[in-house]
Amino acid sequence: MIHCRCAKKEFGNTKKKNSSAFEYFTKAAELGEMEAHCRLAAMYYVGHVLEKDRVKHLHHLEEAAIGGHPTARYNLGCHEWNNDNEERAVTHYIIAATQGNDDSIKALMGAFKGGFVSKDDLAAALRAHQAAVDATKSPQREAAKIARI
Repeated sequence: MIHCRCAKKEFGNTKKKNSSAFEYFTKAAELGEMEAHCRLAAMYYVGHVLEKDRVKHLHHLEEAAIGGHPTARYNLGCHEWNNDNEERAVTHYIIAATQGNDDSIKALMGAFKGGFVSKDDLAAALRAHQAAVDATKSPQREAAKIARI
């Protein structure tokens, strides 16, 4: 069985902060910001500021995933997996893996062990994941990482 992590962010300690965050994320999502869609999905999932709303949660996850947000794509895979749509879940996991999402690789490994992913598909996803991770590496990022230590 694959255990999926859903995006559970802390949005502040007071209702006023949460309300402001919701307003800013809503405006940013209207302007096409995919991270804002992902955050709104988490807010609807957890029930911060507003009532839990599965339909709005999925709407914002889908918008973010379509826009290329890897965590949203992974979370859609989790949703599909938990609803016994393994084939759709695996498709979401593969797409997220090609975008460099580490959790999707773990999910694909579990799906492979369960017989839901072929060896060839897993190998292709691993290669695509590594290529995406390598594409984010640069001497400047490595120097910045060392400077922070």
